[in-house]
Amino acid sequence: MELQEIIKDRRSIQLYQDKEVDIVLLKSLLETAIWVPNHKMTQPWRFVFVYGEGKEKIAQLNKSFSAKGATKEEKERSGEKAFQKMMDVPVFLMVIMEENADRKQREEDYAATSCFIQNFSLLAWEKGIGMIWKTGPLTTTPAFREAIGAKLGEKVVGMLQIGYPAKVPKPRKRVDIHDRIEEINSAPLY
Repeated sequence: MELQEIIKDRRSIQLYQDKEVDIVLLKSLLETAIWVPNHKMTQPWRFVFVYGEGKEKIAQLNKSFSAKGATKEEKERSGEKAFQKMMDVPVFLMVIMEENADRKQREEDYAATSCFIQNFSLLAWEKGIGMIWKTGPLTTTPAFREAIGAKLGEKVVGMLQIGYPAKVPKPRKRVDIHDRIEEINSAPLY
């Protein structure tokens, strides 16, 4: 597959096959994915894999966080659904970034970490592995941060949910790029 095809074919995956994902393979993809533009080479990232029995704690947190409804039964039902949704994900990769005290450097670091996530996603897609990048409110709660070992001064940039796709969504329409392009090409007037 050519890079252009991989970029256009990649999708955010939310439903996964009941199939293990090789952690060694994912770690090897990390080795390549970190080759991103990174101003001052701060390399602010670190990663936490959560899989197997380790998923249960994350799923329990999601259950408590998502239990909503007017009645006790509705809360139990929505909480259980949220729990199962997390348990159905084969592997989580928590992408954590050290938050630099300098605002400009922090923005640069966030951009570099986001580039890492895109690289990792494309490399995984090339191997038939899908994922979705989640940043919901659960990831900012003290209990979640503690569960994944996020330290003071670190930002959870993403909770990547990873697995072999059970269903690949159809592509969504993109804007015509030519509607978003402007050109400035002024020759000096003499």
